[in-house]
Amino acid sequence: MPAYKAPLRDMRFLMNEVFDFPAHYASLSNGADATPDMVDAIVGECARLCEEVLAPINLSGDLEGCHFDNGQVTTPKGFKDAYDQYVAGGWQGLSHPTEFGGQGLPMSLGLIKSEMMGTANWSFTMYPGLSLGCMNTIMQYGDEAQKNTYMPPLVEGRWSGTMCLTEPQCGTDLGQVKTKAEPQADGTYKVTGTKIFISAGEHDLTENII
Repeated sequence: MPAYKAPLRDMRFLMNEVFDFPAHYASLSNGADATPDMVDAIVGECARLCEEVLAPINLSGDLEGCHFDNGQVTTPKGFKDAYDQYVAGGWQGLSHPTEFGGQGLPMSLGLIKSEMMGTANWSFTMYPGLSLGCMNTIMQYGDEAQKNTYMPPLVEGRWSGTMCLTEPQCGTDLGQVKTKAEPQADGTYKVTGTKIFISAGEHDLTENII
């Protein structure tokens, strides 16, 4: 069975000797809690999650894949349990605001987490990864009501996000996208168009998908 071993020695060298994370974090408004000991503990625990939980189910993602039955999508064996462990550990909100239930730690620490997760099991990491994009979009463009509605369950991991991008006539060529969202008088949008191949568009990991 393929195995993953997080390159902690290399990561710690880069964090401490090359990029000097301790000095950088000390200068940030949200870096007070990111002490060297705290960062080292977080990186070490993330490595354990990736090595012991995510890597062992990487093969099932390729060999088994998702199943579609009676309108329901089921993820590969082990994915739901792994996601529950991921959520219980507070990993989804590692670098998101504390006001919405996150830990508020620097984004660079979240990127280290994502690097290890993606290397250990990319197919699994796509699910929480798309949620991160959803949360970042809401934080950047959402109003206060939208943030208060969507951010807490997304940060918790009880809800997840997706990205409806690909259409029958285009994939990465966004200039060919035809779907439109037209503002309506009641504040909603009328969406017309067709989407296909939507990553994390349906699954059994969360109770709601945004």
